[in-house]
Amino acid sequence: MEFSLKHKICFLCIMVLLPALCTSQDTFTSSRATYYGSPDCYGTPTGACGYGEYGRTVNDGQVSAVARLYRNGTGCGACYQVRCREPQHCSSDGVNAVVTDYGEGDRTDFIFSRRAYAKLASNPAAAERLFAYGVVEIEYRRIPCRFSGGANLVFKVHENSKYPEYLALVIQYVAGQNDITSVELWQEDCKQWRAMRRAYGAVWDTPNPPSGSINLRFQVSGRAGEKFVQANNAIPGDWKAGLSYETDIQLN
Repeated sequence: MEFSLKHKICFLCIMVLLPALCTSQDTFTSSRATYYGSPDCYGTPTGACGYGEYGRTVNDGQVSAVARLYRNGTGCGACYQVRCREPQHCSSDGVNAVVTDYGEGDRTDFIFSRRAYAKLASNPAAAERLFAYGVVEIEYRRIPCRFSGGANLVFKVHENSKYPEYLALVIQYVAGQNDITSVELWQEDCKQWRAMRRAYGAVWDTPNPPSGSINLRFQVSGRAGEKFVQANNAIPGDWKAGLSYETDIQLN
């Protein structure tokens, strides 16, 4: 039985596109990595993403500052597998790190916490050699974020918020391979969604937030395209600066 022209075109498309679809997620990009010092080898609570203590300890402190991958803050919270290009002294899997800060080095894409940098090595003795090198040749790829215990999405009210006239939020535990590209809150009196501003990094803010509990929705950009995810009553009416409010949402 002969294929019709339509079937031949479809078959050709599959043969051309399938290899790219199967390998695109496995493609590594070459770069360099270094590290920054901290008293306890964790991350820094003053990172440009605005995560605070979360940015210091998330992923067991295996975190990184990035330069071009920061993407004006959209890259905050993204996860990457990073491994050495030269296998000597290094493990084959490398480290899975979370982006929590912005930083520029000597042609580096990653500036790791000491905990993350040490994970590149095959053993503690090899880690000391990597620290002595200061900079290593690496390759990296983006991977889905996974948090221990399957953590739900959390909205943290930033410490700079002032009840009730100014609200700033940080979205934490964004699992999967997703970027938060916009955040909106429901304005009941106008019956419409009102956009929040990306203040910096992963911090979204608005003056004069609605009174009462606050419904939020945020736009997610990921492997499946873009979509809005809604969180009703995400922030209570008596919200307080510095407190975190867990949702029942898990992105994947």
